[in-house]
Amino acid sequence: MSTRILFSHALSLLRLCVRRTLTLLALTLGLTLGLTGPASAHKASDSLLMLNVQGQTLSGQWDIALRDIDFALGLDVDGNGDITWGELRQHQTALNSWALAHLSLQRGGACTLQVAQLQVDEHTDGGYAVLQLGGQCPSATADVNLTYQLLFDQDALHRGLLRLQLDGHTHTAVLSPTQPSQTFKAQSVSSFTHFVQYLVEGVWHIWMGFDHILFLLSLLLPAVLVIEQRKWVAVHSFGQALHEVLWVVTAFTAAHSITLTLAALRLVELPSRLVESTIALSVVLAAANNLKPVITQRRWMMAFGFGLIHGFGFASVLAELGLPQEALVLSLLGFNLGVEVGQLAIVAAFLPAAYWLRHSRFYRRGVFVGGSVLTLLLAAVWLAERAFNLKLL
Repeated sequence: MSTRILFSHALSLLRLCVRRTLTLLALTLGLTLGLTGPASAHKASDSLLMLNVQGQTLSGQWDIALRDIDFALGLDVDGNGDITWGELRQHQTALNSWALAHLSLQRGGACTLQVAQLQVDEHTDGGYAVLQLGGQCPSATADVNLTYQLLFDQDALHRGLLRLQLDGHTHTAVLSPTQPSQTFKAQSVSSFTHFVQYLVEGVWHIWMGFDHILFLLSLLLPAVLVIEQRKWVAVHSFGQALHEVLWVVTAFTAAHSITLTLAALRLVELPSRLVESTIALSVVLAAANNLKPVITQRRWMMAFGFGLIHGFGFASVLAELGLPQEALVLSLLGFNLGVEVGQLAIVAAFLPAAYWLRHSRFYRRGVFVGGSVLTLLLAAVWLAERAFNLKLL
């Protein structure tokens, strides 16, 4: 995959970042006014595709969320909300046909693909069907072209997370409706290309982590306000608001960069259930602090403290994709930088609008109070779901 294509993909993600910030703010207001339904408590849909192409031989594993398969094929036969192994096995033939119809590889011609075995696994966001793949390609030396189209006609936000071992060299990619096909050269990938690949993935995954975004927005909402005589009032200057935002974002970035690095290098590991539950708790506390302020100054300390936990959440993405050993440091740096770019896009879209509206009742009652109440309720549901393994939304 060329560096030019990667840069084009990165620019399109930056445009998406700005649109998603405005959409999230509009959604918050809409939900506050009761105009839309409840938001999902889980991350956006994706599947994990790990392939190994060695000469003409192809093998791999494809993890697809059970909720996505149920959405496409209707696995939950008895309608009780739980998908059993028996229900999955009952639909195995249909599942295999559906999945393979949306994935194709070429290496000197079309490669054959079969599902050798079906298993199940648990990821941080629920159960996944695991399809063990095998196949053969016509050529042992040509470039590999891969086309992925799973769920794109039903969910425009679905992504395929690809990790490809091609003749001993690691390639990664995020496959989307706008870029469903990619070609991979039968040669080593430069360290710079790895850096750009993981930068793009860092941007994408901050934007798929709704809990991370809501935590950051909860800290940003009071940035254009200050407490005087026990009441929130508008700040006097843009510089004052910007100063607060810079402290918060810098602290959050520093903290999650530390733990992301430690976890990605497998120096520190925490149970995913504990991490995800604590992330939800951080959103609850940040939103609650807006409604009944306990920490009114140095809120960057809250951003830093909980940012340490959020870093472990980001690391779960890298654990799935893997880090190429030949470009370990640059890939990790690229992912961290991508997360930071995504955060800065949030700030760039949010802060000017919030500052302009800071004197209005619309902002102080509708956006600040209403948005904080909604965030608190939504995060409380996430916390209950993650801590007690419930399905509420």
